[in-house]
This record gives sequence, structure tokens and C-alpha cells, in this order.
Amino acid sequence: MTYTLGRRSLLATGLAAGTSLALPARAATPQIIRIGVLTDMAGAYAANTGPGSVLATQMGIEDFAKAHPDIKVELVAADMQLKPDVALAIAGDWFDNKGVDVVMDLPLSSAAFAVGEMAKAKDKLAIYTGAASADITGPRCGPNHLHWAYDTWSMPHGVVDALVKEGGNTWFFLTADYAFGHSLANDSASFVTAAGGKVLGEATHPFPGTTDFSAYLIQAKASGAKVIGLANGGSDTQNCIKQAAEFGLMKGGQKVAGMLLLINDVHGMGLQSAQGVLLSEPYYWNLNDGTRSFAKRFAARMTTGAMPNSPQAGQYSAVTHYLKSVASVGVDKAKSSGRGMIAAMRSVPVQDPIFGKSEIRADGRVIHDMHLFEVKAPAQSTGPWDYYSLRRTIPMEEAFRPIALGNCPMVRS
Repeated sequence: MTYTLGRRSLLATGLAAGTSLALPARAATPQIIRIGVLTDMAGAYAANTGPGSVLATQMGIEDFAKAHPDIKVELVAADMQLKPDVALAIAGDWFDNKGVDVVMDLPLSSAAFAVGEMAKAKDKLAIYTGAASADITGPRCGPNHLHWAYDTWSMPHGVVDALVKEGGNTWFFLTADYAFGHSLANDSASFVTAAGGKVLGEATHPFPGTTDFSAYLIQAKASGAKVIGLANGGSDTQNCIKQAAEFGLMKGGQKVAGMLLLINDVHGMGLQSAQGVLLSEPYYWNLNDGTRSFAKRFAARMTTGAMPNSPQAGQYSAVTHYLKSVASVGVDKAKSSGRGMIAAMRSVPVQDPIFGKSEIRADGRVIHDMHLFEVKAPAQSTGPWDYYSLRRTIPMEEAFRPIALGNCPMVRS
């Protein structure tokens, strides 16, 4: 299903995307910037992205409209149903028939790969905030897409390093059997071996649709690994941690590490199950005044009252910078070339209350600081969503894969 949030829809809900101007009768119709959010509205990653990513986009449009009421912006959103062919069909229709200038979110790496190739062929723009595979700016990099917020290199890097240093030197991975899961497991395993640890084995599970992880957890327990690394996400990660606790894996001395764990996952499991877990995120709502201000605005408009997670906050950051760059070059030029818009986005300093200072690299990776957190025990929490204690901040130069190691064809010497 596709949801169109044009000017009338936005005004009806108080979300002004632009201001109409009184024009002479024969004046040309003003150009409109159209942002398409391809997301998961009801599946395993709906809480990671979904309605929250749509809301973050609306908020970015609103904030832009206050400073630039003369530039009209419209939002369309669609449920890609976690199917690459559905995502590709919608993106193609948006680019060819609906005047969409940029497709965003894409919480499925295989779909992101395909849409990136389409954007390149049509000289449109794609910005990924939901997709996580580091290959997006590695072997699958391209001149018409950017990767915002996080990836399968940056999220597990700090976690693995910390756990190996604390004695967790043998690992077993539970891996979602598709592009994202394999990328996450492979990157995580490379960190384990680089830190002097050893990977004892791996079990892959189908995606989507798996809810019973008992057979895979039994394999992990039998391996004797000190750490069970979860190379999956969303409800799969939550179910794995809950079931691991039920089977007594943690009581037996094994640690369970979510390689891509978000605050909504912690909320879904509860602190009793998640306490003590290490995780890395680029954004936490209670980190500073800027993150708190955005989060409180966001939560007040979410029907669930949920605080934003990293991909949702990243969506706001990406939309904000994209529209700032549109204003710098003008709407006509912005609509004429996705490749040109990436050049424009690189020429405008990337600074916002979400990630602070960021940088858009030549491989399309947007880098910024990452943070290593530990989930609080229930007694340490002061209230709802007060879940993290900061262990360390990882500078952006260390937080993301070095560009020379990514094998991106655009930056090979």
C-alpha cells in the first residue's frame, strides 16, 4: 500500500510541507520536491523504521518549511513488505510516474542494492537509513546513493572489541539468512578474529517468519562459545534474547550479544531480560540537549509514545540535510540529477542535533561518532526509556570501516 502525504494531507494534520503563493494565471506550475519513504509498516522491522521513519520525515519537512516556505515538499510513503521485488516496483513507479526525487529508508539490504542500481540508471537519488549492510558503500557502492546512520561494520565493532577484551574470546553466531544477516555476521566475525578471539560456528535461520529459535540456540549452547552473537535484527533479536534467557544460557555463563540492537528492541524485551547487554548506536535520545529536544517532539506525536531509535533519528537527519542542500542549489537543479544532488550535499556542512558533525565520504558512507552503551538494570532506570549507560564515545574516524578497506569501485586507486 502506498500512502501519499501531499500538501492537503499535511495541512490537515498540521504538517505544512510548503506555502502556496498567489501566481499569475499563466505562470508555470512550481516544481515540487517529492520524498519517497519505502519502509516496513507491519513486518519484523516496523518498529525499527515504519511509522517512526515516516514521522521523522514529516518533522524534517515541517522544520524546513519554517525557513523555506517558498519551496514545496511532498511526502509519499509505502510498505515494501520486506520484499525486494515489491520495493523495486514501487521505486520504479515513483521515479517514472510520480515525480519522486529521492527514495529513502529501505529496511532490507537486498532491496537497497536493487534500488541503488535503479537510481544510478535513472540518475535519481537514494538515501538509506533503514538498510544496514556495509556492502552498500563497499562492493555495492554507487554514485547515486548514500548510507546514513549505521551499518553492519559500525554497530558491532565497539561491542565485539569490548567483549573480547573482557574475556569473551570464543563466539557462535545466529544469522538471518539474507544479505543483511550475512554481512553483519561476517563483519562481526572479522572483529572477533582481529581482537584475538575465535569463531566456533554459525547457525543460519530463515528470514522473515522465524519465531522459534530453540533449535539454533541449542546449537549455540552446545558449541561452548562464551558469546552468542545475534546477526539479525528487530523482533528476531528480541525473540532470540528472550528464548536464550528461558533456556538458561545466560545463567550458564554464556553471554548473548545483539550485533544490531536498538532501543525499541530493549523496550520490547524489558530491562529484566536485556540488562547488562552491550550495544553500539549512533543516537540515544537522552544523550544531550539536542537529542532530548528532538526525541520529546517525536514521542509526543507517536501514538505509542516511543522514543526515536537510530534509523528513525537518522531519517530526520538525512531529510534535513537533503532539503538544506535543495535550498542551496534550487529546486530545478535538485530535480535534474541525483548525482548532482550528492555533490551538493557534500558541499554543505553536515551538522545537526541528531549526530552532531558528520561527513559524507567519497564512497557514500556518512560518518559520525558512535557510542558504546550498556543496558541498565531495572533498579538503575529512572523511568520509561531510561535504558542506557554510556561506556564510551567512538570518534567517527574510528567508528566506521576505513574507506580503503571497503572495496568500493568508486574509490579504488
